[in-house]
Amino acid sequence: MVKAVAVLGGTEGVKGTVSFTQEGDGPTTVSGSLSGLKPGPHGFHVHALGDTTNGCMSTGPHFNPAGKEHGAPEDDNRHAGDLGNVNVGDDGTATFTVVDNQIPLSGPNSIIGRAVVVHADPDDLGKGGHELSKSTGNAGGRVACGKFVNLIIPIRVPLLHHWPPRVKPYLIGQ
Repeated sequence: MVKAVAVLGGTEGVKGTVSFTQEGDGPTTVSGSLSGLKPGPHGFHVHALGDTTNGCMSTGPHFNPAGKEHGAPEDDNRHAGDLGNVNVGDDGTATFTVVDNQIPLSGPNSIIGRAVVVHADPDDLGKGGHELSKSTGNAGGRVACGKFVNLIIPIRVPLLHHWPPRVKPYLIGQ
C-alpha cells in the first residue's frame, strides 16, 4: 500500500486534509475533509505542479499526462487530474471519498509531488459550453491547495533476535 497526504490551505480561511491511498496497481482512493468553503459544489482537481510559492496560482494546469480535454471523472476523455466536484454543506464543510483509476501514487504518471486544488465554483465537467469548459471545467478561482507532503510505503523488516554486537539498536526504556 502507498499513501500520500496533502494539507490544504487558502487565503480565505479554507483548510483541509486529503489522503490518497493505493493498493498495488489498483485504483487510488481519495478521502478528505474541508472547511471554510461556501455551500454547494466546488471543482476538485490534481494540478500538474506541486509549487505553492505563489499560493495556488503556481500549481499549473490540471494534471494531464495523456493530453486530453477536460471531463468528468467517469469520462474516457478527461484529464487524469479531473476529480469532479466536492459538495459542501450549509455549515461550510465537506467530507468525501472518491475512487479513481487515473491518479496512481507510483510509476511514470504518479501524482506524488503535484498539488491538489479546490476551486471557488462548480466544475461543469467539460459539458458547460463555456470557452473554459474543455480546459478547466470553468471551475473559477483557486481557493485552497496543498502539495502531497508525505509518501508512506509500508515495508516489512525481518525481526532479528540476535543483533550483531555493535549494531544492536538503542531502545528507549532499556
